[in-house]
Amino acid sequence: MIQIFFGSLLLSILHAAIPSHWLPVIAIGKAEKWERRETLMVAGLSGLAHTLSTVIIGILVGFIGFRLSEKTDMITGRIAPAVLVVMGLAYVGIDRIRKHHHAHGTYTTGIRGRSRWVIIATLCLAMFFSPCLEIEAYYFQAGTAGWPAIILVSSVYVAVTVAGMVLLVNLGINGVRRVKSSFLEHHEKLVSGLVLVALGIFSWFFRF
Repeated sequence: MIQIFFGSLLLSILHAAIPSHWLPVIAIGKAEKWERRETLMVAGLSGLAHTLSTVIIGILVGFIGFRLSEKTDMITGRIAPAVLVVMGLAYVGIDRIRKHHHAHGTYTTGIRGRSRWVIIATLCLAMFFSPCLEIEAYYFQAGTAGWPAIILVSSVYVAVTVAGMVLLVNLGINGVRRVKSSFLEHHEKLVSGLVLVALGIFSWFFRF
C-alpha cells in the first residue's frame, strides 16, 4: 500500500501541475473580474469535475485488474507491471512522434456578457469530458491489490489534483505566472510515460 500511495502521489502531482488544467481558470477569472474567492471556488469545482470522470474510468479499469487477479497470481506479479511499462512506452512514443498539447480548451475570449453560472458549467463540463488517461494504467496495477488500493489511488488523485489546481490558480492570481512549465505543457505524456515505466519496473521486482 505504501508503494501504491507514493505512485499515486507522484502521478497526481505531475497531473495537477499541467498548465492547461489551471491557466484557463485564471484567464476566465481575470476576464470576468471575479474575486479571488470565486476564482478559487471555480478552480475547485472544475478540478472535481475533471477528476470525477477520470476516477470513474479508473475504478472500472481497477475492477478488471481485481477480477483478473482473483483468477491467477501471474496477473499481480507479471502482467500488471507489464501493462504499466507498455502504457508508459506508448506515451513516450506518442510524445516523440508528435508534440502532444494536452489542452482542455481555451476560454480567454468571447465569454464576457454570459451568465456566470453558464461559464462555470461550461468549464466544468469541458473538464469532465477531458479525463486524463495516464493514471488509468496505474489503476489496473492497484486493482490487483484489491478495493482498498483502488480507493487509495482515487482518494490521493482527487485530493492532490484539486488541491494542486487551487494552489496554482492562487499563485497565478498573485502574479506568480512563472510556475508554468512549458516543458511539462508540451511533454506531459513523456513525463507521465517515464513515470509509468519506472513504476512498472519497480512493481516487477517488488510485489505488493
